[in-house]
Amino acid sequence: MELQDARQIAAPPDVVWAAILDPEILRDCIPGCESMTGSPEEGFEAVVVQKVGPVKARFTGVVHLSDIVPGQSVTISGEGKGGPAGFARGSARVTLTAEEGGTKLGYQVDASVGGKLAQLGSRLIDGFAKKLADDFFERFQQAVEGPAEPEGDGEGAEAPEGEAPKKGWFKRIIG
Repeated sequence: MELQDARQIAAPPDVVWAAILDPEILRDCIPGCESMTGSPEEGFEAVVVQKVGPVKARFTGVVHLSDIVPGQSVTISGEGKGGPAGFARGSARVTLTAEEGGTKLGYQVDASVGGKLAQLGSRLIDGFAKKLADDFFERFQQAVEGPAEPEGDGEGAEAPEGEAPKKGWFKRIIG
């Protein structure tokens, strides 16, 4: 299964780059991630719980960063074993491009599954993989930018007097 998409993130490329290498950000952005340890240089070990159709499994696996071009691109690859449920393997090639108002984060995802998961059918697996990738990058965008501005006539959208507008927790730490 392959998919690609892009997101506009309202943060400079260096902030987005630092976030994509941060294990806490990755842990918080991976749906169902219970734990993640390691470093960008040595790779990460993760435990993720996912339910795909009728199959729920706890996957233990590794995540590696490769093809690193600092500030521009990285490949995030992972493989997890879910016991009798099977395995999942995938990679995402992430590129960052500076644009007015922030950074364009592009990604190409390639994923595959085996075991009981593969028996669920490609339509279900493809839909699940797309949702998982979308959820990850949506969470990533929120972690960097902060919560979306409330919609409406503008009332209540401003920060209280004397307070700065809210930033994503990662942006608050480094910016």
